[in-house]
Amino acid sequence: MFEQDTVKTSAGELVMTFVGHGTLMFEFDGKVIHVDPVSREADYGEMPKADLILVTHGHGDHLDAEAVEQVRTDGTEIVLPASCTDRVPGARTMNPGQTATVAGLPVEAVPAYNVVHERSPGVPFHPKGEGVGYVITFGDVKVYVAGDTESIPEMEQLEDIDIAFLPMNLPYTMTPEMVAEAARAFHPAALYPYHYGDTDASRLADLLAGEDIEVRVRSLR
Repeated sequence: MFEQDTVKTSAGELVMTFVGHGTLMFEFDGKVIHVDPVSREADYGEMPKADLILVTHGHGDHLDAEAVEQVRTDGTEIVLPASCTDRVPGARTMNPGQTATVAGLPVEAVPAYNVVHERSPGVPFHPKGEGVGYVITFGDVKVYVAGDTESIPEMEQLEDIDIAFLPMNLPYTMTPEMVAEAARAFHPAALYPYHYGDTDASRLADLLAGEDIEVRVRSLR
C-alpha cells in the first residue's frame, strides 16, 4: 500500500515506510516506530501497533491525537516537545538538546524552526522552541527526521547522519535551494525530501550534483 525502503544496519534491517506528507513508519529489531501519525494519511486502525511514537510539533498535519490512540498500547512510549504536553496523555517530553534511550533506541531531539518564512510580520510559521526534529539511531545507522524547519545554524552540529528527511514546501518550510543548503551543512549519505506538497522534488538532485549525497524521492507530498 505504501512505498518502502529497506536499509541494512549492524543490528539488522531497518524498514522505512513512507506513509505520506510528514508521516513515516520505521520497523527495526521487532519494534514499530511511528513518526507524526496522522489519520488523513492512513487508516491507523489498520496500521501496526507502536512501540514508539515520535511527534515533532502540534500542527494538525503532524499531531493527530486520534491516530496516536489507534496505534498506542499500554506499552507504547510516546515522545513529543513541551509545547504539546497537554495534547497526548502519558507522553514523554523531549526538548532540543535532550537525548534518551526510548523503546530501546537512542533518540536525540534537535531544534526545528523557521528563520525566514512568517505567518505575519514577526510571527514565523514554526517559532523557535515549539517543535523538534529527531535523530534516531538504528544499530550503526543514524536517521534524522527534521520536522518542520528551515535551514538553521544548529544543523551544522549534526554528525554522521546516514539518512535525512528534510521538509520542502512553501510557505511553511524550505525551498529546494534551502534544502540543498541544509544538506550541505551536515552531509547525509542519503536525503529524502518530505512534506513537499507541490514542489518539484526532483530539482534536489540537480542542486546537489557532485555533493556525494544520494537524493531519494518517494511519495511524501
